Amino acid sequence: MSAAADRWALAIRAVLCLAEAPSALGGIVIRARSGPVRDRLLDVLRETTDRPVHRLPPGATAEALHGGLDLTETLRTGLSVSREGLLARASGGILIAPMAERMRLDIAAQIAVALDGEGEAPPTLVLLDEGAEPDEVAPEALRDRLGLHIALDDIALADTEAGSEIIAADAPDAEDPLPVLTSISAAYGVLSMRVPVQALAAARALAALDGCAAPTETHLGEAAALSILPRARTMPQTAQDEPDDTPNEPEPEEQPESDPNTQQDPSETAALEDRVLEAAAAVLPELNLTARRDGASGAGAGARMRTVTHGRPAGTMAGKIGGGRRLDIVATLRTAAPWQPLRRKVMTEARDGVLVEPDDFRIKRFERPAESVMIFVVDASGSAAAARMAEAKGAIEIMLAEAYRKREKVALIAFRGSAAEVLLQPTRALVQAKRQLSTLPGGGGTPLAAGILTAHGLAQTVRRSGATPYLVFLTDGRGNIALSGEPGRAQAREDQDRAARMLAADGVVTVLIDTANRPQPDAKALAAAMDARYLPLPRADASMISRAVRAATDA
Repeated sequence: MSAAADRWALAIRAVLCLAEAPSALGGIVIRARSGPVRDRLLDVLRETTDRPVHRLPPGATAEALHGGLDLTETLRTGLSVSREGLLARASGGILIAPMAERMRLDIAAQIAVALDGEGEAPPTLVLLDEGAEPDEVAPEALRDRLGLHIALDDIALADTEAGSEIIAADAPDAEDPLPVLTSISAAYGVLSMRVPVQALAAARALAALDGCAAPTETHLGEAAALSILPRARTMPQTAQDEPDDTPNEPEPEEQPESDPNTQQDPSETAALEDRVLEAAAAVLPELNLTARRDGASGAGAGARMRTVTHGRPAGTMAGKIGGGRRLDIVATLRTAAPWQPLRRKVMTEARDGVLVEPDDFRIKRFERPAESVMIFVVDASGSAAAARMAEAKGAIEIMLAEAYRKREKVALIAFRGSAAEVLLQPTRALVQAKRQLSTLPGGGGTPLAAGILTAHGLAQTVRRSGATPYLVFLTDGRGNIALSGEPGRAQAREDQDRAARMLAADGVVTVLIDTANRPQPDAKALAAAMDARYLPLPRADASMISRAVRAATDA
């Protein structure tokens, strides 16, 4: 079979394994876009269980999870009638959560509590992770609780027609497998204590499927491929990578003999780990390390902003109709329902239907990723322009490389001669940026005030578009060209101070990098006037500038 067919066979084994031990494994994460391959796997899941299957709607609210007012029955009977929540209905069954990478963290936390619930049969959770980028993942609180992780990328529908069974070679039973699985987890940077236990449960379920009383080394390899390797963050260090810096260590003292029934030879343990990893590689030949940034969540990277026009559903609010706002009919009726008896008593004429007042209107709220724009404002004047421009170019290229992942754009403003110019409009296109950066001009006077005003204007434009601007100035703070274009340090200083105060009043997050050979009082004073963070980096290279800017803006 091809590698894709092998991975499909492993996916089938994972589904059968989940049906064998749902409580011990908690559930499964299926990383795949919507399509016939995923649908076929879900069909296999439904065929292997007789438990009820429920679906969690995308954008589900806490009320949908835990229940609330049944609006239809309340309006029909005139009494407050509650309905059962989805978590209660799915207790002991299977709960499928599509678009898990977009799940709100508060909803994920409530589902995690249900999975940990005592006294009730928690649902078996199936997370359908449809993220297109490495940082678009289901919430960590849920991924950590689910013992099986599979990916259906690059599996064609034709691959699912191949055999769906993995023919396991004869292998001896593995003695005391938990320490081996724990060691493998640590070697691959998987530090959660749940993971080795989940892998052991998967190995036992796989052994039960094959009619074995105990898991073999092959079963441990399959379990590692399903529970540990998909969550790997690092590759294990090999013996060749470890420095040999203790050549003359004294001979160890003789230790009393230990009971062979309670301890295992370290060399045998290492050999067993190697055999388990070989078995895992046999069923999962390609390991795709999904090392993700700390704190990544299903909501994606970066801040989120609330809107009333478009985005992901994020609840409702009282408001008026119009201006692109969308009326939430169900929430409006739910708000009006308790007032129906009173309103009918004070009516002057009989009316059918629900009596709704303007105060009952509930407007849908949405949230979407808040795009950010990093605006570099570079002093391109004087004899040191070449060095400063080279640093700026390097920093911009570094930040552009990760712009898509962080949902950012980058812009460039240069000031020289008698004016400032926007050389690079906000973009995340690396090729276009490099082309424009290659012809960046330099030399002439220092119209610092014009640079500040131009940057302020671009920041306001960015803010009006719904994005968040960040300003990064690379200058020594010593302007010598006034706003009128005339030379003169006194007038230039007055103009730049006034422009700096206007920028500070607008509340734009700003960083000023002092590019002089020594920290300059003028640059520090200008940073204070702009309410900016001052970073004296006289010998900074592109990487240092990028790291400093990232730290300052994140703070």
